[in-house]
Amino acid sequence: MFGLFLTAVSVSFTGCEGLLDDCKVCSINTYEDDLLIHSTDETEYCGAQLAIILSTPEEVDGNLVSRWECR
Repeated sequence: MFGLFLTAVSVSFTGCEGLLDDCKVCSINTYEDDLLIHSTDETEYCGAQLAIILSTPEEVDGNLVSRWECR
């Protein structure tokens, strides 16, 4: 009984909405001539938020390219 309670509490404190959601850690990385020059802090995204990020095209401005990258 205590194990079930502990599991329920642990699940309620996860960063994602549920156990079946696909979650990844993502950041926006900016490259200049294929060299990484800036990266935002990594943050965990799940579900609909992750789907939006994964479908976001990279932005190109001259020799600068910014894009979401997830692992």
